[in-house]
Amino acid sequence: MNILLKVEQLVTEIGAARVVDGVSFSIAAGETYALLGESGCGKSMTALSLMRLLPDGGRIAAGTVALADTDVRALPEYEMRSVRGGRMAMIFQEPMLALNPVMKVGDQIVEALALHRGLSGQPARDAARALLDAVGVPDPVRRLDSYPFELSGGLRQRMMIAMALAGEPHLLIADEPTTALDVTIQAQVLDVLRRLKAERGMGMLLITHDLGVVAENADRVGVMYAGELLEEGNRADFFATPQHPYSRMLFEALPRAGGNGRLATLPSQVPKLTEQLHGCRFVPRCPHAAQRCRQESPGWQTIGNQRVRCHFAGQLGDALPQATGEPVTSQPAMPAADLLRVDRLAVHFPIRRGLFQRTVGHVRAVDGVSFSIPAGHTLALVGESGCGKTTVGKALLRLVEPTAGTVQLAAEMLTERNLASLRRQAQMVFQDPYSSLNPRMRVADILLEGMDALKVGATAQRRDAVARLLKQVGLPDDAGGRYPHAFSGGQRQRIAIARALAVAPRLVICDEPTSALDVSVQAQILNLLKDLQAELGLAYLFITHNLAVVEYLAHEVAVMYLGRIVETGPAAEILRAPRHPYTQALIAAVPRLDGGMGHKTYLAGDQPSPLNPPSGCHFHPRCPHASAVCRQRYPEATQLGAQHRVHCHWVAGQPVQSPAA
Repeated sequence: MNILLKVEQLVTEIGAARVVDGVSFSIAAGETYALLGESGCGKSMTALSLMRLLPDGGRIAAGTVALADTDVRALPEYEMRSVRGGRMAMIFQEPMLALNPVMKVGDQIVEALALHRGLSGQPARDAARALLDAVGVPDPVRRLDSYPFELSGGLRQRMMIAMALAGEPHLLIADEPTTALDVTIQAQVLDVLRRLKAERGMGMLLITHDLGVVAENADRVGVMYAGELLEEGNRADFFATPQHPYSRMLFEALPRAGGNGRLATLPSQVPKLTEQLHGCRFVPRCPHAAQRCRQESPGWQTIGNQRVRCHFAGQLGDALPQATGEPVTSQPAMPAADLLRVDRLAVHFPIRRGLFQRTVGHVRAVDGVSFSIPAGHTLALVGESGCGKTTVGKALLRLVEPTAGTVQLAAEMLTERNLASLRRQAQMVFQDPYSSLNPRMRVADILLEGMDALKVGATAQRRDAVARLLKQVGLPDDAGGRYPHAFSGGQRQRIAIARALAVAPRLVICDEPTSALDVSVQAQILNLLKDLQAELGLAYLFITHNLAVVEYLAHEVAVMYLGRIVETGPAAEILRAPRHPYTQALIAAVPRLDGGMGHKTYLAGDQPSPLNPPSGCHFHPRCPHASAVCRQRYPEATQLGAQHRVHCHWVAGQPVQSPAA
């Protein structure tokens, strides 16, 4: 085996914090090594240490990093510049932050080509175009002259991959390359990385907290916790029998098909690395911890093809721990009347140009959406980014003005006159709690703000209500006196949920509330949402692209594409037997824990612009079943069951000509 990278006893410090503590691993040419763990475990800092790109105050205190026969730590900075992007390259987590917003992407790729391959002028531009071709960017000549803000998330991530490949690296580091992407775009990006790795024989360090991504892409897996590597082994053995309690608890925190009970959660959170840590670092959260674990740090033990740092290695059995707590039913006991009814809702944003700002067109963000949600039910609204999901949620609360359609809440039509009273009954939890919480206000004041504005309860009782809310969402008693920055991501999302509940709503619109969270924190939030629904009878409009979460939480699903709902029905029925080709593509793109790729086909291309949607069925340019009728006429709803409807000519048996027609 040709070892490309060998890391031994790497120690990285930032101030007083030891963020990487004695980490050792190796990567062979053509191999993908996945580094798995929660946020704050040191995964990204390990990658930045390899590249010597540490933040201010950071330093590599000990250990060796050998790239083939080169000691990376010993290189002077001027030589390290040729290694970065040349022999070793990195795809950063957020491409919009990593790309220069005021430079065309073609110029940024040419810059990398000039530095690492000495190309300039037309040869450099030709090489840049070839790179965009290699990573699957459509119309590469035009895209070279685009700015980052003009590209979708998937295209920006491909541009980052193209820049990373410009220097023809031997080792590619991918730091959470698909965290914020839809499942379809994620599948495309990961397929590009697999293909390029096979073609070029690169080694790859894949950093992620998504077990499905690891299962489908990794050859070997390392599990990291609190700066240390706790478990390592090949993919098949790791997914068959994870050995460390931490690895097992990550698996149990995942939503499972048909699972109605509570998800297993990890108590507390990753310890602060500024603390003096003794014994096993996982002790405060481990269900198997003994006195020895608190006093003695475990060494490595070998079990078959796996290595694990645990005093109980090999003694935990093959069965994974089961979720604890009382099961929460996913279906309400009795049918309920509709709490929310939406009929032909449309939101069209005008495009204005010229001196007099005349309207020259409209962005049809939402284009005739209809659905209903009974009290105590959850409707999941799913689809790719840009399909109009969030706009629907905002339009329901009149945070953006609808162009047409009606919204009926609790049998009362939503109008300007009754907007304030109905806002008490409907609240929203936004995707990013850090952006949606006022950083200058204490948590108690954030919760009181909505109560004061909508005059909920007597003034003297509101402080007591805040204490009850904090307890209800599982936050400590002193949380009310602290600011949002003092909390973890999961705790901030709990604050956002508490703020929504402060005015006692009957409907809560949840906009991607778990998209950026680790599986352990995601499990806590999902359990909380289920508990609150059972306790308070809440209805949820759950906006997401995570279909595993949909199956666990939702009663009904509405699949949205380019401003319109294309399929709707019971969650179990749609997720197990999808009928619309778009729904089938979404489900096929979800990474599987068994790692089986099968005959997976990925949805090609990007969603068209809502400024100029295709004629006929909006999905026909990407549909494998498209025929002439699909290009000419939008399909009417086909009823497949009591509640299952789909807009598709193919399902309705109406494709009158072959796809070639």
